[in-house]
Amino acid sequence: MEKAIESIKAVKEGKTTVSKIVENFLDKIKKEDGQIKAFLEVFEESAKKQAAEIDKKIAEGREPGSLAGAVFAIKDNMLYEGHEITCASKILKGHISSYNSYAVQKLLQQDGIIIGRTNMDEFAMGSSCENSAFAKTANPINHNLVPGGSSGGSAAAVKAGFCHIAYGSDTGGSIRQPASFCGIWGMKPTYGRVSRYGLVAFASSLDQIGPMANSPEDLLLGYKAVKGFDEKDSTSLRTQDENGSYKGLKGLKIALIKGLAGQEGLEKDLAEIAAQLPQKLSSIGAQVMEIDFKSFKYALPAYYILASSEASSNLARFDGFRYGLSSDAPDLMSAYMKNRGAGFGPEVKRRILLGTHSLSSGYYDAYYLKAQNARDFMKKELEEVFSMADIIITPTAPTAAFALGEKISDPLSMYLSDIFTIPVNMAGICALSFPYGQRKKDGMPYGLQIISARMKDEFIIKAAGDLSCSL
Repeated sequence: MEKAIESIKAVKEGKTTVSKIVENFLDKIKKEDGQIKAFLEVFEESAKKQAAEIDKKIAEGREPGSLAGAVFAIKDNMLYEGHEITCASKILKGHISSYNSYAVQKLLQQDGIIIGRTNMDEFAMGSSCENSAFAKTANPINHNLVPGGSSGGSAAAVKAGFCHIAYGSDTGGSIRQPASFCGIWGMKPTYGRVSRYGLVAFASSLDQIGPMANSPEDLLLGYKAVKGFDEKDSTSLRTQDENGSYKGLKGLKIALIKGLAGQEGLEKDLAEIAAQLPQKLSSIGAQVMEIDFKSFKYALPAYYILASSEASSNLARFDGFRYGLSSDAPDLMSAYMKNRGAGFGPEVKRRILLGTHSLSSGYYDAYYLKAQNARDFMKKELEEVFSMADIIITPTAPTAAFALGEKISDPLSMYLSDIFTIPVNMAGICALSFPYGQRKKDGMPYGLQIISARMKDEFIIKAAGDLSCSL
């Protein structure tokens, strides 16, 4: 498939039109998405109208936006004015966005085409895209396997060639893990680099919008297209200066976590790949060091306490009275219970209960406060690592894609899919996943994760681009 940067160039040079590019994607979606189910809704009418307006602008000799020719998909938790948004939940079915999220507004201002909203785990809670209330998305490489989650629809759309770039949200690995499962590139930017305005919140201190693409060049384009300061988001970073410039692989200081190749649950083929990394990285001129990451073992339990606590608070607004599902009931309490009972799926209810319990009187100190302390310890430990190393490399997920239905009844096993990605969100730093290696029995892709300090987002894209060509 042609890259977004190539399509943009072709439009500028008059070799094609935006309408033709959109039509090609729409035809492919109609032919192939019935089996994959990457999209909950395709914005055929608005995409065609948008494309025609851009082509008219060009025909009249006016300068198009910098993204004219690029086609995007958005996760179903990003508001797009006049279009339905459900977060893949029954409780929001039929709700129409009344304004644009910051990221969507930036795409539209630059003449990017938004072709549809992608499936996801309900309210971004899941690691397989099986928790959606409306559909189960299949991995485009093997339709019997999951695409990962919670941004599984976005990953599948990119891999299947239904768009150039898709956006997901990453709370604990929800961009990087599906990118790994689908064999594409996926990035979680530094917290605050991309505004969360208009992103339906799961865990506000952890959520971050990021791009997914088939190449590092398109990943960089997708990141630059939506980054920037937003006064409507109090956590948005004012400074956009990169923290350090990338100078090539030679001499790049790379940290590997001791004992990671022997991590419990790591697939044998992936463990072999991890064991070979030190020698391979040294052979291309990088400086390799092994580090102790003492707080790594606390990341998963601390994350699920903190994320669930924030979710229990954020999702309290969905009661059926202001928007979304509304059921008839004899009294106020019955209405709350009926609306939320019918509107939320099992995984969302599980996390609301866990979060409410963690925040309740008598348990706050025992659970929530300890989890916050673990988070602070993790941040400090990672800061120490990055005073010595430029990047950390880990596997993105402990396995390649697993079968549909394999882990849906075993939440703890599902949660372990994010064991390597969670520390990044806890520390608010940046990371990405790129395809590297395959599972021998079926050829399904693995991903390597590159992690770096805050404000080194473009640094890791450039480093990963070189590493993917050199390893």
